[in-house]
Amino acid sequence: MLDLIEVMLPPFAACMVLVGLFSYLGIHVIAREVIFVDLALAQMAALGSTTATLFHVRPDSLVGYACSFAFTTLAALIFSLTHVRREKRRAPQEAFIGITFVVASAAAILVASKSAAGHEVIEEVLVGSILWVNWEIVIRLLLVFLAVGAFHWFLRKRFLTISLREEEAERLGWRIKGWDFLFYLSFGIAITAAVPVAGVLLVFTFLVVPAVVAFLFSRKAGVLVGISWCVGAVASALGLYLSFQFDLPTGPLVVCVFGLALLVAGAMSTRFPMPQAETGPPLNEVEGEN
Repeated sequence: MLDLIEVMLPPFAACMVLVGLFSYLGIHVIAREVIFVDLALAQMAALGSTTATLFHVRPDSLVGYACSFAFTTLAALIFSLTHVRREKRRAPQEAFIGITFVVASAAAILVASKSAAGHEVIEEVLVGSILWVNWEIVIRLLLVFLAVGAFHWFLRKRFLTISLREEEAERLGWRIKGWDFLFYLSFGIAITAAVPVAGVLLVFTFLVVPAVVAFLFSRKAGVLVGISWCVGAVASALGLYLSFQFDLPTGPLVVCVFGLALLVAGAMSTRFPMPQAETGPPLNEVEGEN
């Protein structure tokens, strides 16, 4: 038991940090129907890291992170400018997100072909290193996530209203594209910090699966967040424990446990009535505020 605690405590702490923010952000992603946005943001960040290696800059250096963030900012701008309400769309926003992912992936491969370390960067983005994190990495990740979390807490009424009841935000005259840019930019900061630690597959799982489980049972913002956090925490702990007990790769096993949790939740949800969307004033926001 002591060996389990000693080996798995830092990875578990990292998972809890990731769950804490991504379970909440996942609610926005599901509500906005931009499921693969984190993959696109992660690939843009990877393109930035790979580009940095062309100039002999380490991806985990300050300049390397700045390069990744610059490409992530570009993606945030693209996603905010292409956002249009569903009934007014000429093409789904998910198509623009997918195109961004594919182009960024192709560009990263081209850049990597000219850099000795480029292929290592791409591989690290895919698999991460959650099992090998130390407390220094956990604390650094926590500080970044606390900053992003505080930003979202301060603007929670804006972001939740736009995600869950966009027509209310339009009625109040909010500049939705501007708020979308801030949302995706903060999202990109979290993705840039998380992907080197957990990898794309695990980050996508943390972001989407708990939120999908939550939407099976509720449409109320507070309940959605609570269910997401609980599912993320339990599935992460179980996945890490099974990985230690059976000596299996940690990231893929955690992903599979989340998938199993979704299957169980799907079966349970059939016993509950279909959740209804919230109605009424947009989260107590002051009408007419810009």
